[in-house]
Amino acid sequence: DCLEGLPEALPARLRRDHQLCQTEFARKNIHYPGDFEALAVARRRLVFEELFVLTCGLAQLKDRRSAGEGRVLEGTPEEFAALLPFAPTAAQRRAMEDIAADLGSGRAMNRLVQGDVGSGKTAVAAFGAWAAVKSGVQCAMMAPTELLAEQHARTMEALLAPAGVRVALLTGSVKGKERKALLAALAAGETDLVVGTHALFSQEVEYRDLGLVIADEQHRFGVAQRSALAEKGGAVPPHVLVMSATPIPRTLALIIYGDLDVSVMDELPPGRTPVATRLVGEDKRARMYGFVRKQVEEGRQAYIVCPSVEENGGGWEEGPAMDLKAVTAYAKELRERVFPDLRVGLVHGRLKSREKEETMAAFSRGELDVLVSTTVIEVGVDVPNASLMIIENAERFGLSQLHQLRGRVGRGKHQSWCFLVTASRSETARERLRALCATNDGFQIAEEDLRLRGPGDFFGKRQHGLPQLKVADFAADMELLKEARQAAEELIAADPELKKPSHRLLKKRVRELFQENGALFS
Repeated sequence: DCLEGLPEALPARLRRDHQLCQTEFARKNIHYPGDFEALAVARRRLVFEELFVLTCGLAQLKDRRSAGEGRVLEGTPEEFAALLPFAPTAAQRRAMEDIAADLGSGRAMNRLVQGDVGSGKTAVAAFGAWAAVKSGVQCAMMAPTELLAEQHARTMEALLAPAGVRVALLTGSVKGKERKALLAALAAGETDLVVGTHALFSQEVEYRDLGLVIADEQHRFGVAQRSALAEKGGAVPPHVLVMSATPIPRTLALIIYGDLDVSVMDELPPGRTPVATRLVGEDKRARMYGFVRKQVEEGRQAYIVCPSVEENGGGWEEGPAMDLKAVTAYAKELRERVFPDLRVGLVHGRLKSREKEETMAAFSRGELDVLVSTTVIEVGVDVPNASLMIIENAERFGLSQLHQLRGRVGRGKHQSWCFLVTASRSETARERLRALCATNDGFQIAEEDLRLRGPGDFFGKRQHGLPQLKVADFAADMELLKEARQAAEELIAADPELKKPSHRLLKKRVRELFQENGALFS
């Protein structure tokens, strides 16, 4: 019997406080339970242990980071607000105050600003950049796509150039002489704020004095990338600010961002009208096309999004997806038969990024009336004049993804609409889509999304920087997660390096977990 005398990783007092059985009982009964109760007791112990080891590691990481020296950067939200062409919302001010306190604390900032689509996170990021540059250090801002990096660079330039901030854009398409000059300016400190894609932390990029890293995360920016960019800061680690427009259920955020402090922005700037969302059946298609035409006559523009086979990483895969041929054929039909008098453009994942960007740019300049696209537009290009979002086969997308897509409209002063088109007869599919019609609150939608499909799929197939859990299930074990996290934080506060003899085995377990996921927790 190999279970005899199994070493015990959880200290006795912790087991007592949280009513956890011994490891031997747990291992035995998870495989050969005496009865249901024994199985439940065993599972509780193993789930707690797994979550506890994970959160101990994150708490250590957070502890180490917050002990890290940080440059003291100065600048108040009031001074910055005077530069803005609008008055910041209360939520924006709170986030700016959190950041100002971090930057002035003498410790390295590691903060996540989580805001729903359109809550004005960019201005908050600009505040951080402004404070850094004002204090004499450089700032790097990273976006997930070239298109988004270009947009951020334009926004930052508009907000900060008047204050004397020198902004540059570094992406894969900046080549040759231009690239050389840009890199030289960065190394010499002649550029204050550089905006770009992950090109920002490639080998050749050197900073004179990098004091702040801003990441626009879209959960494609895990702990590993945060560390890689932070190493560019030299002896003193730079402050790190992560922006996320993906409302993640509070509970899940505790784990994914266990090493960060979190500011939540939960109010929309004045003048934003909520998008009206409707479920549209196949039989109403002609009427819907009529509505598109009416919007265009009023001078507005429309998106039509199709779920494509190659793009659909995080979807539900219920209805038909379109392959490239189908999407192209649909765009052609719209162009020739449905809207022969309108200007219809098409973007999809197989286009070269240059072509994609050109079509998107033409749409934002108002040179196209209708843009047919696969989900490539999900990440943030801002077209205030677009007032209508049509999503074909909406049942194929996850709720959070639909919410992101819907957030592409309603950015101007016009009433905006989102039509979820579905031919699905499935009651669960329709119930999910109705949840979206009922609310515009991204956090509520995220909770619902998590409840409906569990965390494994919540992130789609993207790397979200979480170790694979063996027994725990985030959605079902939420209460236990909170308990484990709190216990972990108390334990690490009392013994940051896990030096006590009674924590020896625990320390080994944490180390093993973090070695298996080495890049994550460097």
